[in-house]
Amino acid sequence: MSKKSKKSKSAGSATIALNKKAGHEYFIQERFECGLVLEGWEVKSLREGRVQLKESYVNIKAGEAFLHGAHISPLQTASTHIHPEPLRPRKLLLHRQELSKLIGLVERKGFTLVPTAMYWKNSRAKLEVGLAKGKKLHDKRASDKDRDWQRDKQRIMKNS
Repeated sequence: MSKKSKKSKSAGSATIALNKKAGHEYFIQERFECGLVLEGWEVKSLREGRVQLKESYVNIKAGEAFLHGAHISPLQTASTHIHPEPLRPRKLLLHRQELSKLIGLVERKGFTLVPTAMYWKNSRAKLEVGLAKGKKLHDKRASDKDRDWQRDKQRIMKNS
């Protein structure tokens, strides 16, 4: 018996948005995948790729995780009886064990939670949250220097 071939997505990549600034500003220790509680207009905007994670962060309050500062732009074709809030806090869906682990690390060890990517998985919007520690200025300079050296090394290997 042959297996059915999976349909390729015509929309292209499953990635909706990336937070490149998070990799520059923080050391990402661990990554968690979580779901989002969204409204209908927000899902339509995500399908159009109208989301920014640059200034966003994750806050834990009363045993629940919320995404703050993520800007989802409403579409012009959205319904007229809905008043969309682009910057509203959105609840994150995590397993109880993951949430209690994150609460302990954030409160006791000084970690912070930053969203690193938003993507589609099985036609559901998922958010990748990184457990991170902030970088100092000299750490940022060192990582820039390492990245430049890796780029130069690849260029030298390619030419020789």
